[in-house]
Amino acid sequence: MPNLVPPSLDHLRIVLAVVEEGSFGGAARKLGRAVSVVSYAIAQVELQLDVILFHREGSRKPVLTEKGRALLAEMRTISEDFDTLLSRVRSLRQGLEPELSLVVDVMVPSHVLAPLLRAFQERFPRVPLRLHVEALGSVATSLLAGQATLAIAGPDLPDLPELEQEVIGAIEMVPVAAPDHPLGRQTRIAPGDTRRHLQLVLTDRSELTHGRDFAVLSPHTWRLADLGAKHDLLREGIGWGSMPRDAVREDLANGTLVELDLPERGRMAYPLMALWRRDSRPGPAALWVLEELRERLPVLDVPA
Repeated sequence: MPNLVPPSLDHLRIVLAVVEEGSFGGAARKLGRAVSVVSYAIAQVELQLDVILFHREGSRKPVLTEKGRALLAEMRTISEDFDTLLSRVRSLRQGLEPELSLVVDVMVPSHVLAPLLRAFQERFPRVPLRLHVEALGSVATSLLAGQATLAIAGPDLPDLPELEQEVIGAIEMVPVAAPDHPLGRQTRIAPGDTRRHLQLVLTDRSELTHGRDFAVLSPHTWRLADLGAKHDLLREGIGWGSMPRDAVREDLANGTLVELDLPERGRMAYPLMALWRRDSRPGPAALWVLEELRERLPVLDVPA
């Protein structure tokens, strides 16, 4: 068996052009080469790989052999991978980040985040994205630990001199309960009634904001690390608690949950902060995400 010699990328692309155009002449016109150059390249690839790629006898149109069809996918992959390499190099030369790692607060609405990420993919197709969703202080902790480039965090963060902070929006939080919950059955809730009932509270898995509470009114609490689990328990009538309005809009419309008119505190704004490390300024892709979030996140005129 002869030793195999790797063919050149240029010759592989000539093979692909012949397949796509259906003839040596069509490939020559597409590539701006002479037909003799195309014929030579095909012969070289067949010699180097010790494989006949095209049937030539009995037809003026080159037809792939069985082995040629078997190798076609690999040749396309090699060509596409090289294009990807060149595209990444161009992106790096333009100053784009080799990767963007984004960590967001669980309260960021999915109807804002999902379209933004789709637009990011279209605008920066060669910048890989790592997305993490955390709660409360865990967002900033990921940034401080070097696990993220840009963070979108909630309120009540301590003073962090390592980080730059910018308020970029807010979401509306509403107190809710199931319609068969004692608070859900009341048309008028008296001051202090909330203290007699279990409140479901989103807890912090990090030490950064451990012990800080956001809108906790009852001394009786269950602390949950997952917003989805909190949502499910609220619908089961196990307790009452505050949720992003966007997350419970459908529940409020169909009566699965009811909004509570609390005398102590009703609907509230949950501020969202953009965070990044002072020793690592955001690159072009991160700055684009930041600007899009400024445009897409609402700014609410409700008490914080």
